Amino acid sequence: MSRLPAIHILFENPAWLPPLEAGLAAEGFTEVHRHHVDSGVVDPSQEPAEGIWINRMSPSSHTRGHITAVPLMREILQWLEAHGRRVINGSEAFELEMSKLRQELALRRHGIKSPRTVLAVGREQLLEQAATFDGPFITKHNRGGKGLGIQLFGSAEQLAGHLDSGAFDPGPGGMIVLQEYIAAPEPFITRVEIVGGRFLFAMRSNTEQGFELCPSDACQAEVPDVCPVDADAPAHKFQPSPITAEDPLVQQYLQLMEAEGLDLAGIEFIEGHDGERYTYDINGTTNYNAVLGEQIGVDGMRDLARWIRTRVVVEHAA
Repeated sequence: MSRLPAIHILFENPAWLPPLEAGLAAEGFTEVHRHHVDSGVVDPSQEPAEGIWINRMSPSSHTRGHITAVPLMREILQWLEAHGRRVINGSEAFELEMSKLRQELALRRHGIKSPRTVLAVGREQLLEQAATFDGPFITKHNRGGKGLGIQLFGSAEQLAGHLDSGAFDPGPGGMIVLQEYIAAPEPFITRVEIVGGRFLFAMRSNTEQGFELCPSDACQAEVPDVCPVDADAPAHKFQPSPITAEDPLVQQYLQLMEAEGLDLAGIEFIEGHDGERYTYDINGTTNYNAVLGEQIGVDGMRDLARWIRTRVVVEHAA
């Protein structure tokens, strides 16, 4: 067997890397390089290192003090692709993950039902759009991650009070998404994990403690600067879902990912009282929960590494 190519991981949160590195090692990748994206230099005349590059940049990077990470990542991806490097979740996928509005547009392109969604910038515009919702609505950061900025409101007046309270967080760029609130008969959302055009598994995430539902083991640990979720979250927070690869919604997700340049993603939906399933989030920097993985017999990062070895490496060498 010929030697496997070098792997280059672009990242800003090192706490998320060990499972990926373990998966790569298990699949025989011996040359793995970390590239922390926060400061650096991009010289268009210089050739990037040979190998396969993996984008692990999170939209929530600014919450860990990495304010320049996302803008710099945009330029790095353009540089890599201009020189013909293979990037797992490249620039097209990255732009989709960095914008809830663009995700909504992609869902619409593929005929996937979603809650009513509006992007607004500015106090007057926010309140004007809030008044058009017939019932409760939520706000979230257009560039979110970790459930950032999610607040539930019953009226435009209630939102106005929040905007004036001093507790309002406008997020990166001050772009806020207002979204129809879907009341679910049971307190959970479903996340569908897909890698390389193949359904891996689906899981239910309990929402009783809120919507900061990063499944990473690092996010469940008592490390507040990594991912601030409750370290004492109940053991049943993540459970297997009966959703299968044959589900029509999963098939729509597969088509969307192929068309929109996504190599891997965790896509989330919620089922309303009307029985309809509403998709509302696409997570390109997806993580996997080890406890759930052991329960269902799936190692998500190992599957990612296996796909890179068996498919991407072959295509890369062709």
